[in-house]
Amino acid sequence: MRKAILPEISRESLEAVLDLINDGVWDWNANTGYVYRSPSWYIMLGYDVNAFENTVFTWESVIHPDDFDRVMDHFDSYTTHKSSSYQIEYRCRTKNNDYLWIEDHAKVVEWHEDGTVSRMIGAHRDISAKKELEFEQEAKRTVLQDYADLKTQELIRVNEQLALKIDQIELMAARDALTSLSNRYDFERKLLVECARAVRFNEPLALVALDLDNFKPVNDLSGHAAGDLALKKVANIIVTNIREIDLSARWGGDEFMILLPNTSLEQAVVLANKIRFLIDGGEICRNVAVTASFGAVQLDENEDPLRLVIRADKRLYESKHRGRNCVSS
Repeated sequence: MRKAILPEISRESLEAVLDLINDGVWDWNANTGYVYRSPSWYIMLGYDVNAFENTVFTWESVIHPDDFDRVMDHFDSYTTHKSSSYQIEYRCRTKNNDYLWIEDHAKVVEWHEDGTVSRMIGAHRDISAKKELEFEQEAKRTVLQDYADLKTQELIRVNEQLALKIDQIELMAARDALTSLSNRYDFERKLLVECARAVRFNEPLALVALDLDNFKPVNDLSGHAAGDLALKKVANIIVTNIREIDLSARWGGDEFMILLPNTSLEQAVVLANKIRFLIDGGEICRNVAVTASFGAVQLDENEDPLRLVIRADKRLYESKHRGRNCVSS
Protein backbone atom coordinates (compact mmCIF):
# COMPACT_ATOMS: atom_id res chain seq x y z
CA MET A 1 0.00 0.00 0.00
CA ARG A 2 1.32 3.43 -0.89
CA LYS A 3 2.10 5.56 2.15
CA ALA A 4 0.31 8.91 2.31
CA ILE A 5 2.51 11.99 2.22
CA LEU A 6 1.53 14.76 4.62
CA PRO A 7 1.94 18.32 3.30
CA GLU A 8 4.56 20.49 5.02
CA ILE A 9 3.26 23.29 7.23
CA SER A 10 4.93 26.64 6.70
CA ARG A 11 6.08 28.82 9.60
CA GLU A 12 3.43 31.39 8.64
CA SER A 13 0.69 28.75 8.69
CA LEU A 14 1.87 27.46 12.06
CA GLU A 15 1.86 30.95 13.58
CA ALA A 16 -1.62 31.55 12.15
CA VAL A 17 -2.85 28.42 13.96
CA LEU A 18 -1.14 29.52 17.19
CA ASP A 19 -2.86 32.90 16.94
CA LEU A 20 -6.23 31.11 17.19
CA ILE A 21 -5.32 29.28 20.39
CA ASN A 22 -6.41 30.92 23.65
CA ASP A 23 -3.31 29.74 25.51
CA GLY A 24 -0.21 31.92 25.32
CA VAL A 25 2.08 29.82 23.15
CA TRP A 26 5.86 30.39 23.18
CA ASP A 27 8.69 28.97 21.09
CA TRP A 28 12.31 29.37 22.30
CA ASN A 29 15.23 28.89 19.92
CA ALA A 30 18.17 28.35 22.28
CA ASN A 31 20.67 28.67 19.43
CA THR A 32 19.70 32.26 18.57
CA GLY A 33 18.04 33.32 21.83
CA TYR A 34 14.89 34.29 19.88
CA VAL A 35 11.55 33.64 21.61
CA TYR A 36 8.30 33.72 19.63
CA ARG A 37 5.18 34.51 21.68
CA SER A 38 1.70 34.23 20.25
CA PRO A 39 -0.68 37.23 20.39
CA SER A 40 -2.73 35.34 22.99
CA TRP A 41 0.26 35.46 25.37
CA TYR A 42 0.26 39.26 25.32
CA ILE A 43 -3.56 39.52 25.44
CA MET A 44 -3.75 37.16 28.42
CA LEU A 45 -1.47 39.48 30.45
CA GLY A 46 -3.08 42.69 29.16
CA TYR A 47 -0.12 43.91 27.06
CA ASP A 48 -0.16 45.16 23.50
CA VAL A 49 0.84 42.44 21.05
CA ASN A 50 4.63 42.36 20.51
CA ALA A 51 5.13 44.93 23.28
CA PHE A 52 8.30 43.19 24.47
CA GLU A 53 11.54 42.06 22.91
CA ASN A 54 11.63 38.44 21.80
CA THR A 55 14.19 37.28 24.40
CA VAL A 56 14.19 35.23 27.58
CA PHE A 57 14.57 38.49 29.55
CA THR A 58 10.88 39.17 28.82
CA TRP A 59 9.84 35.92 30.50
CA GLU A 60 12.12 36.48 33.48
CA SER A 61 10.90 40.06 33.96
CA VAL A 62 7.22 39.11 34.39
CA ILE A 63 7.68 36.23 36.86
CA HIS A 64 6.68 37.08 40.43
CA PRO A 65 9.86 37.53 42.53
CA ASP A 66 8.61 35.01 45.10
CA ASP A 67 8.12 32.38 42.39
CA PHE A 68 11.31 33.07 40.41
CA ASP A 69 13.74 30.64 42.09
CA ARG A 70 11.16 27.85 42.14
CA VAL A 71 10.44 28.29 38.43
CA MET A 72 14.14 28.40 37.49
CA ASP A 73 14.90 25.27 39.54
CA HIS A 74 12.08 23.43 37.79
CA PHE A 75 13.27 24.67 34.38
CA ASP A 76 16.87 23.62 35.08
CA SER A 77 15.78 20.22 36.36
CA TYR A 78 13.94 19.51 33.11
CA THR A 79 16.50 20.91 30.66
CA THR A 80 19.34 19.01 32.38
CA HIS A 81 17.41 15.70 32.25
CA LYS A 82 16.87 15.50 36.02
CA SER A 83 13.08 15.41 35.52
CA SER A 84 11.05 14.03 32.64
CA SER A 85 8.51 16.84 32.26
CA TYR A 86 8.07 20.58 32.58
CA GLN A 87 4.76 21.77 34.06
CA ILE A 88 4.49 24.39 36.79
CA GLU A 89 2.10 27.01 38.19
CA TYR A 90 3.29 30.52 39.06
CA ARG A 91 2.38 34.20 38.85
CA CYS A 92 3.10 36.61 35.98
CA ARG A 93 2.89 40.40 36.10
CA THR A 94 0.19 42.04 33.97
CA LYS A 95 0.27 45.45 32.30
CA ASN A 96 -1.61 46.87 35.31
CA ASN A 97 1.12 45.54 37.66
CA ASP A 98 -1.24 42.92 39.05
CA TYR A 99 -0.28 39.25 38.99
CA LEU A 100 -2.06 36.51 37.07
CA TRP A 101 -1.74 32.83 37.93
CA ILE A 102 -0.72 30.77 34.91
CA GLU A 103 0.14 27.15 34.21
CA ASP A 104 3.31 26.77 32.14
CA HIS A 105 3.54 23.47 30.24
CA ALA A 106 6.35 22.88 27.77
CA LYS A 107 8.53 20.31 26.03
CA VAL A 108 11.95 20.31 24.42
CA VAL A 109 11.42 19.37 20.77
CA GLU A 110 15.05 19.54 19.67
CA TRP A 111 18.21 18.61 21.59
CA HIS A 112 21.86 19.09 20.69
CA GLU A 113 24.09 16.03 20.54
CA ASP A 114 25.68 17.03 23.86
CA GLY A 115 22.27 16.93 25.56
CA THR A 116 21.66 20.67 25.77
CA VAL A 117 18.49 22.36 24.58
CA SER A 118 18.19 23.46 20.97
CA ARG A 119 14.48 24.34 20.83
CA MET A 120 11.65 24.30 23.38
CA ILE A 121 7.93 24.97 22.86
CA GLY A 122 5.30 25.60 25.53
CA ALA A 123 2.10 27.35 26.50
CA HIS A 124 0.93 29.60 29.33
CA ARG A 125 -2.67 28.98 30.43
CA ASP A 126 -4.68 31.37 32.60
CA ILE A 127 -5.63 29.46 35.79
CA SER A 128 -6.54 32.50 37.89
CA ALA A 129 -10.16 31.32 38.30
CA LYS A 130 -8.96 27.93 39.51
CA LYS A 131 -6.53 29.49 41.97
CA GLU A 132 -9.15 31.95 43.23
CA LEU A 133 -11.48 29.04 43.96
CA GLU A 134 -8.68 27.25 45.80
CA PHE A 135 -7.99 30.34 47.89
CA GLU A 136 -11.67 30.80 48.69
CA GLN A 137 -11.98 27.18 49.80
CA GLU A 138 -8.89 27.56 51.94
CA ALA A 139 -10.32 30.73 53.52
CA LYS A 140 -13.56 28.93 54.35
CA ARG A 141 -11.60 26.26 56.19
CA THR A 142 -9.98 28.89 58.40
CA VAL A 143 -12.12 30.37 61.13
CA LEU A 144 -10.62 33.04 63.37
CA GLN A 145 -11.90 33.92 66.82
CA ASP A 146 -12.76 37.56 67.63
CA TYR A 147 -9.97 37.83 70.14
CA ALA A 148 -7.51 36.40 67.62
CA ASP A 149 -8.61 39.03 65.08
CA LEU A 150 -7.58 41.81 67.43
CA LYS A 151 -4.25 40.17 68.19
CA THR A 152 -3.65 39.61 64.47
CA GLN A 153 -4.12 43.29 63.71
CA GLU A 154 -1.67 44.18 66.43
CA LEU A 155 0.79 41.65 65.05
CA ILE A 156 0.38 43.06 61.53
CA ARG A 157 1.28 46.55 62.73
CA VAL A 158 4.33 45.21 64.51
CA ASN A 159 5.33 43.17 61.45
CA GLU A 160 4.96 46.19 59.17
CA GLN A 161 7.28 48.20 61.37
CA LEU A 162 9.70 45.29 61.55
CA ALA A 163 9.55 44.74 57.77
CA LEU A 164 10.33 48.41 57.20
CA LYS A 165 13.36 48.18 59.46
CA ILE A 166 14.48 44.94 57.78
CA ASP A 167 14.19 46.56 54.33
CA GLN A 168 16.30 49.47 55.52
CA ILE A 169 18.89 47.14 57.01
CA GLU A 170 19.00 44.96 53.86
CA LEU A 171 19.46 48.05 51.68
CA MET A 172 22.29 49.27 53.88
CA ALA A 173 23.85 45.81 53.86
CA ALA A 174 23.78 45.63 50.06
CA ARG A 175 25.07 49.14 49.27
CA ASP A 176 28.42 50.82 49.60
CA ALA A 177 27.87 53.71 51.98
CA LEU A 178 30.11 56.14 50.08
CA THR A 179 29.25 55.54 46.41
CA SER A 180 25.77 53.92 46.73
CA LEU A 181 26.95 51.18 44.35
CA SER A 182 26.51 47.54 45.30
CA ASN A 183 29.02 46.41 47.88
CA ARG A 184 31.21 43.33 47.59
CA TYR A 185 28.74 41.06 49.42
CA ASP A 186 25.83 42.05 47.19
CA PHE A 187 27.96 41.81 44.05
CA GLU A 188 29.19 38.29 44.86
CA ARG A 189 25.62 37.14 45.52
CA LYS A 190 24.34 38.55 42.21
CA LEU A 191 27.40 37.25 40.34
CA LEU A 192 26.34 33.69 41.17
CA VAL A 193 22.82 34.36 39.87
CA GLU A 194 24.01 35.95 36.61
CA CYS A 195 26.59 33.23 35.91
CA ALA A 196 23.90 30.57 36.38
CA ARG A 197 21.54 32.47 34.08
CA ALA A 198 24.21 32.85 31.39
CA VAL A 199 24.88 29.10 31.44
CA ARG A 200 21.18 28.28 31.50
CA PHE A 201 20.39 30.27 28.36
CA ASN A 202 23.77 29.85 26.65
CA GLU A 203 24.43 33.60 26.55
CA PRO A 204 27.70 35.52 27.01
CA LEU A 205 28.60 37.24 30.27
CA ALA A 206 31.47 39.69 30.74
CA LEU A 207 33.16 41.16 33.80
CA VAL A 208 35.21 44.37 33.96
CA ALA A 209 37.51 45.18 36.89
CA LEU A 210 38.93 48.70 37.23
CA ASP A 211 41.28 50.33 39.69
CA LEU A 212 42.27 54.00 39.95
CA ASP A 213 45.93 54.68 39.18
CA ASN A 214 48.11 56.30 41.86
CA PHE A 215 45.10 57.16 43.97
CA LYS A 216 47.11 57.63 47.16
CA PRO A 217 48.33 61.14 46.15
CA VAL A 218 44.72 62.29 45.98
CA ASN A 219 44.28 61.66 49.69
CA ASP A 220 47.81 62.81 50.57
CA LEU A 221 47.72 66.09 48.64
CA SER A 222 44.04 67.03 48.70
CA GLY A 223 42.72 65.25 51.78
CA HIS A 224 40.36 62.32 52.34
CA ALA A 225 37.29 64.44 51.60
CA ALA A 226 38.65 65.03 48.08
CA GLY A 227 39.42 61.33 47.80
CA ASP A 228 35.86 60.42 48.75
CA LEU A 229 34.51 62.94 46.23
CA ALA A 230 36.73 61.43 43.52
CA LEU A 231 35.36 57.95 44.21
CA LYS A 232 31.80 59.29 44.00
CA LYS A 233 32.57 60.92 40.64
CA VAL A 234 34.01 57.69 39.25
CA ALA A 235 30.97 55.76 40.51
CA ASN A 236 28.69 58.27 38.76
CA ILE A 237 30.61 57.86 35.49
CA ILE A 238 30.17 54.10 35.70
CA VAL A 239 26.44 54.20 36.56
CA THR A 240 25.55 56.68 33.83
CA ASN A 241 27.29 54.63 31.12
CA ILE A 242 25.97 51.11 31.79
CA ARG A 243 22.58 49.52 31.15
CA GLU A 244 19.84 48.77 33.67
CA ILE A 245 20.63 45.05 33.50
CA ASP A 246 24.31 45.66 34.30
CA LEU A 247 25.63 45.70 37.86
CA SER A 248 28.34 48.00 39.21
CA ALA A 249 29.99 47.59 42.58
CA ARG A 250 32.70 49.07 44.71
CA TRP A 251 34.94 46.07 45.22
CA GLY A 252 37.09 47.76 47.84
CA GLY A 253 39.18 50.88 48.24
CA ASP A 254 39.47 52.42 44.78
CA GLU A 255 38.66 49.22 42.86
CA PHE A 256 35.32 48.69 41.09
CA MET A 257 33.60 45.81 39.29
CA ILE A 258 31.11 45.93 36.41
CA LEU A 259 29.07 42.81 35.59
CA LEU A 260 27.68 42.75 32.03
CA PRO A 261 25.01 40.13 31.23
CA ASN A 262 24.52 39.10 27.58
CA THR A 263 27.76 40.89 26.65
CA SER A 264 30.76 39.60 24.71
CA LEU A 265 34.39 40.28 25.60
CA GLU A 266 34.71 42.65 22.63
CA GLN A 267 31.71 44.69 23.78
CA ALA A 268 33.07 44.79 27.34
CA VAL A 269 36.40 46.16 26.09
CA VAL A 270 34.59 48.92 24.18
CA LEU A 271 32.68 49.92 27.34
CA ALA A 272 35.84 49.79 29.46
CA ASN A 273 37.65 52.11 27.07
CA LYS A 274 34.71 54.52 27.08
CA ILE A 275 34.74 54.73 30.87
CA ARG A 276 38.55 55.00 30.84
CA PHE A 277 38.40 58.01 28.51
CA LEU A 278 35.72 59.68 30.65
CA ILE A 279 37.76 59.22 33.84
CA ASP A 280 40.95 60.43 32.14
CA GLY A 281 39.20 63.45 30.64
CA GLY A 282 37.02 64.33 33.59
CA GLU A 283 37.88 66.56 36.52
CA ILE A 284 37.97 63.78 39.09
CA CYS A 285 40.33 65.68 41.41
CA ARG A 286 41.32 69.33 41.05
CA ASN A 287 44.97 68.92 42.06
CA VAL A 288 45.80 65.38 40.87
CA ALA A 289 45.38 63.75 37.45
CA VAL A 290 43.32 60.58 37.98
CA THR A 291 43.29 57.68 35.50
CA ALA A 292 42.18 54.06 35.75
CA SER A 293 43.43 50.64 34.65
CA PHE A 294 41.01 47.95 33.47
CA GLY A 295 40.77 44.19 33.09
CA ALA A 296 38.01 42.60 30.97
CA VAL A 297 37.10 38.91 30.76
CA GLN A 298 34.24 36.75 29.48
CA LEU A 299 32.74 33.77 31.31
CA ASP A 300 34.06 30.45 30.01
CA GLU A 301 31.88 27.35 29.79
CA ASN A 302 31.42 25.75 33.24
CA GLU A 303 33.74 28.35 34.81
CA ASP A 304 33.45 28.97 38.54
CA PRO A 305 32.32 32.58 39.22
CA LEU A 306 35.21 33.06 41.66
CA ARG A 307 37.64 32.07 38.89
CA LEU A 308 36.05 34.71 36.64
CA VAL A 309 36.80 37.40 39.24
CA ILE A 310 40.38 36.17 39.64
CA ARG A 311 40.94 36.36 35.86
CA ALA A 312 39.53 39.90 35.75
CA ASP A 313 41.94 40.94 38.51
CA LYS A 314 44.87 39.39 36.62
CA ARG A 315 43.97 41.33 33.47
CA LEU A 316 43.68 44.49 35.61
CA TYR A 317 47.20 44.08 36.97
CA GLU A 318 48.47 43.40 33.46
CA SER A 319 47.24 46.92 32.65
CA LYS A 320 49.10 48.25 35.69
CA HIS A 321 52.34 46.61 34.49
CA ARG A 322 51.79 47.94 30.94
CA GLY A 323 51.92 51.51 32.22
CA ARG A 324 48.40 52.05 33.59
CA ASN A 325 45.44 53.88 31.98
CA CYS A 326 44.69 51.03 29.56
CA VAL A 327 42.46 47.95 29.12
CA SER A 328 43.76 44.37 29.11
CA SER A 329 41.62 41.43 28.01
